[in-house]
Amino acid sequence: SRVEDVRAGIVPNSCQRLREEPKTLWVMKAVVLAAGQGRRLWPLTQKRPKPMIPVANRPILEHILEALEAVAVEEVVFVVGANRERVQNYFGNGQHREINISYVVQEHQLGTGHALLQAASQIGDSFIALNGDRIIAPAVIKSIWDRHKETQTPTVAVTRVEEPSQYGVVTLEGRTVTQLHEQPHPDRTESDLINAGVYAFSPDIFAAIRQTDAHGEQALTDALTTYIQTKRLQAVPYQGRWLDVSEPWDLLTVNTALIDENEHASVPETTTVDDSAVVAENAILGDSVVVHPQAAILQNVTIGDNVTVGPGAILENAILLGDVTIKRGAVVTDCVVGANTTVGPNTTIEGGTTDVVLGDTVYHDVTFGALIGDNVTMGGNVTITPGTIVGTDATLGSGTYVSGHIDDGSHIQRG
Repeated sequence: SRVEDVRAGIVPNSCQRLREEPKTLWVMKAVVLAAGQGRRLWPLTQKRPKPMIPVANRPILEHILEALEAVAVEEVVFVVGANRERVQNYFGNGQHREINISYVVQEHQLGTGHALLQAASQIGDSFIALNGDRIIAPAVIKSIWDRHKETQTPTVAVTRVEEPSQYGVVTLEGRTVTQLHEQPHPDRTESDLINAGVYAFSPDIFAAIRQTDAHGEQALTDALTTYIQTKRLQAVPYQGRWLDVSEPWDLLTVNTALIDENEHASVPETTTVDDSAVVAENAILGDSVVVHPQAAILQNVTIGDNVTVGPGAILENAILLGDVTIKRGAVVTDCVVGANTTVGPNTTIEGGTTDVVLGDTVYHDVTFGALIGDNVTMGGNVTITPGTIVGTDATLGSGTYVSGHIDDGSHIQRG
């Protein structure tokens, strides 16, 4: 079977394929900005940095690190902030990888330029800089590095997306950047090209950041906007893998994209799947998972370590972090479930299309069941409507009907 092939090592996973590809490009150092708090991904980002949220059962940051390893980056500097021990404990100094890892700390969230500036003392030559929340292919790193080394000019990757106004829009003349617009109004978007968040710089970028008026923050795009008034910033178009995680439902979209790329089942020896259970070929299961009789793990599901899926439970288009318990007969659809959470018997997390409010912004017609925080306890027969966000340590009593935003530590009881 497909599962047996994976266990026997016949079907390689994406990580194995990367290691097998020849490393023809030598980039000495990269800086990864991994200090962002990710407020729109609350409550998952209360106890972990945004880049440490798992998709396809590995942290976002690990997918980025693999792309850097594939082009033979020798050293990576992670700029870390709140909950930085999560990053440092997971990656260490790179002793188990083909890369050296060091860390600098951004104590206060004062913008991407300020974050990059924290790494200035670690940089002596040209380097790659990239965001820690966008999963990219090695090809984009190679393309901008080749162009930078050829021209000795700062270089940025640009890509096309369907809704460029949600990102930093870039206007070009030929290959030269003439304007950078950070999240312009949709009616005033002059280009469908956006800043992909991957750069090749020489150390003089740090002087440009320092010379930029901060106004409370030092954004890298502000520094580059000032820079291009007198000097050249060149762009390299790129249309390969570019997966952005900004809103909760992006986690599901990115998870699906990575699963589709891998096209493999992943069932460790320590995981037990009952013969009567159904597990889709593209589902990814972690270590020590137990799938009970008649359970159905359908398309686009990633399950973390030490998860129990009860008899007759149904999962589809879902991410389950570690130590989750899904009780008998529960249905979980279009959902991200935080660590150590219990979904009670016959509880339903409804999937589907809905409008979601995050902060002051209304997002229309998104496919999103719910985002459930860590350490949430649900009783039996709970119904969670599409678009619901449940905070950390909340308790949802049996038979409750839950919608909207539920605060951390809330106790919801049936009235």
